[in-house]
Amino acid sequence: MTQNHPRPRTDAPSPLHPLDNPARSSLTGPHAHFAERRGRILRYPADVTPWLALPDVPDAQDWADVAALVGPGGSVALAAFQESPPQDWEIAFRAEGVQLVDASVDAAPDPEAVPLGPRDVPEMLDLVARTRPGPFLPRTVELGTYLGIRRGGALVAMAGERLHPPGWTEISGVCTDESVRGQGLASRLVLAVAHGIRERGETPFLHASASNTGAVRLYESLGFRLRRRTEFLSAIVPATLPSADGTRRPSLR
Repeated sequence: MTQNHPRPRTDAPSPLHPLDNPARSSLTGPHAHFAERRGRILRYPADVTPWLALPDVPDAQDWADVAALVGPGGSVALAAFQESPPQDWEIAFRAEGVQLVDASVDAAPDPEAVPLGPRDVPEMLDLVARTRPGPFLPRTVELGTYLGIRRGGALVAMAGERLHPPGWTEISGVCTDESVRGQGLASRLVLAVAHGIRERGETPFLHASASNTGAVRLYESLGFRLRRRTEFLSAIVPATLPSADGTRRPSLR
């Protein structure tokens, strides 16, 4: 008689493309020094970026480890995610996204772009608060190179690097103050960041909301092409979780 054996739980390298699970590819690769771990679950520090990384096919123990790592009532942010959380987890946010990769980007440095670092974080956070390009936290700047453009001494546009799967770097944090929109600053900064990525022998990629058709058209006009459609998801850890005997118990850290 053939017996069914549990699927082995392993941290072996994923057979998928690095961009199919980019947060995990980053945290097991160039960004491993950021990784906080419980079991097979990896995440960035809470003040760096909210993304958490699951295995390609998470099982019940993985979700239990997510709950223990994040804590009851905590929010779990997942980028480029294809699975669904357990049924008793509340979905706080779900949006369709697109993943675009460099196909023919005319990358080039920009003479007006200046490097941004920890001393610039207050200004960067202020610009993000006004423009809302996506998650940007006090230590996000540590993930890679960030470039900005100033006018009259004030930071009015920026773009930089976030996820870093082996051989790839994500362009993120692209934003422009309303006072200078329409001048092409975002495009120039994307091309400048892409140039730095190319200089390292890596390939730029990025994510965007599928509903933000203007941004998607801009990136396509710069030479990015659609690789795949994906989702961005935020879920809430329940206050209690089922135990092996079917009863409920508090989710623990």
